Amino acid sequence: MSRRAGQNPSVRIRFNRRKGIEEYFFQYWIDVPGREKRKRETEIIGPVKTMTKSEAERKKLEFILNLKVNSNEYKIPSSLTFAHAVKHYRETFAPRMLRQSTFSVADGHLKVHLEADWNEVPVEHIDIDAVNEWIWKKRQSDLSWVTIKNILRTMQRVLSCSSKDKKPPFSQEGLAIPERDKLQMKIESRGAVSFVWAQAKQIAREVYKLDVDDVLKERYATLFILAAASGLRCAELFALRINDLDFKARTIRVDESADQRTYVIGPCKNVAAYRTVLLADTEGREALLMLKRFLKGPQTQTSLVFRSKRGTALRETSVLHRFLHPVLRTLGLPQAGMHAFRHGCNRRWELSGMNPAVLRQQMGHSSAVMTARYTGEIPLDKVQEAFSKMELENMEVIGKRPHCTGSRLVVYNQQTRGMSGRRTMAV
Repeated sequence: MSRRAGQNPSVRIRFNRRKGIEEYFFQYWIDVPGREKRKRETEIIGPVKTMTKSEAERKKLEFILNLKVNSNEYKIPSSLTFAHAVKHYRETFAPRMLRQSTFSVADGHLKVHLEADWNEVPVEHIDIDAVNEWIWKKRQSDLSWVTIKNILRTMQRVLSCSSKDKKPPFSQEGLAIPERDKLQMKIESRGAVSFVWAQAKQIAREVYKLDVDDVLKERYATLFILAAASGLRCAELFALRINDLDFKARTIRVDESADQRTYVIGPCKNVAAYRTVLLADTEGREALLMLKRFLKGPQTQTSLVFRSKRGTALRETSVLHRFLHPVLRTLGLPQAGMHAFRHGCNRRWELSGMNPAVLRQQMGHSSAVMTARYTGEIPLDKVQEAFSKMELENMEVIGKRPHCTGSRLVVYNQQTRGMSGRRTMAV
């Protein structure tokens, strides 16, 4: 198809039987997405009795100019616009392929940020240049780069699910983000709040001082301690059932997750999230003892470990607003969510020397990169502790090493001290 150049339709008069009046109108040709043949459209200008024919002609010209069908800038519309891609995403792709929580977040991105700006844009006109122009408008409205990138991930998924090659038309590697902003994002990611074990115990003790029922105190103190000891995600903790716990083997089975938007218990986040977490360290044993005391009395094997009065999964917003955040303010600790306990557990296991593959499995991460990101910036006291441990190990190695004195090799008896327990051998 080519541009419909030189259109100047004549203004005519017709009688509208439904309204019982005469009105000015004109007809013009326009390209239709996905069709080779052009389509003739009719535009009503207005009643004859309210304007002259010259005024009708001027309104016709304004309409044609706004339509830009005679302009060199006119582009033949694609057979698929962003609105079509969104419709396919909502009606076909998301219900079959995505978890409800994932779709809920993406739908928020679409409604708030994407549909108003991109709905009428043909898919073939969405490229990295158009995206870069759009992200700077969003940046000027005080959106963070992290939020913008998350929105663009939704946009990429929407576009790729309706394309033939199942690939998005642009890559985030081409985003025009200044280098200083990229560096700042990396620095901020290292500064994520992380609660160490001592802080988790401090938080649990402060929960018992809250003005709430004793049952609630014990429930949420146990919840925070178990989160710090096991590194489970918030949604995994809320979906734990009695039959997932094995106190004899000191393990917790993770095979379900609670959706924090729909409050429905369903599948886990990814394949790596399905795992059995071993709590064999001191912190883990302490958490299991506390959990066992909390679960005293008869329990149904399929009932939730942490449940509301109605027996349903807990809501994260309620846990934060009623328990965690008030306690953090009292203790003067930085405000954070349940994920801060998970960060602290990851760091504790990594600094203790846990094998990286085992650590990744314990945390339920799908890649080693994600596990490394969780470590963040290590506090100075932990760095000093690592140096002290290293020096101690070096001293032990030196104490076991043979020493040369002159031309004789002196071997120390490990079971005695001083020079009395040595024997000499000629070199």
